[in-house]
Amino acid sequence: MEEILEILEKSSKYTEDEIAVMTGKTSEEVKAAIKKYEEDKVIVGYTTLINWEKTTKESVVALIEVKVTPQRGEGFDNVAKRIYKFPEVKACYLMSGGFDLTVIVEGKTMKDVALFVAEKLAAQESVLSTSTHFVLKKYKDEGTIFEERVYDDREAVII
Repeated sequence: MEEILEILEKSSKYTEDEIAVMTGKTSEEVKAAIKKYEEDKVIVGYTTLINWEKTTKESVVALIEVKVTPQRGEGFDNVAKRIYKFPEVKACYLMSGGFDLTVIVEGKTMKDVALFVAEKLAAQESVLSTSTHFVLKKYKDEGTIFEERVYDDREAVII
């Protein structure tokens, strides 16, 4: 039944009937499987990937590396929970390597993101340091290429 998840991960626009045809299952089996996945929190949401650069919405996305002190008996979970509850935080990941958490933040301007980092994120008791990286352009996100340039490699012919 994981093939249902793989299909939905590519596009949640497929109907239960379309997924049934793709998987060789009945529509009822697909509907029951999706309902169970939702109840078990395997499927936790449905989203649409939008290329905001093609709209008038002004926004800035930043990836923030965060070093923290884990809490005794709790590890990183409570620290991460306090951070991901902020509405500016779009994603939060526990990492291996040189820092502990990656926090993806969205704001209207670079100043908004900087203020979030200074006033809310860095002010957290367990946060030791942050390093902010602003996204300048998205080429590919969630497996989708945003804009593939078509190059004309024909050579000019002069007669």
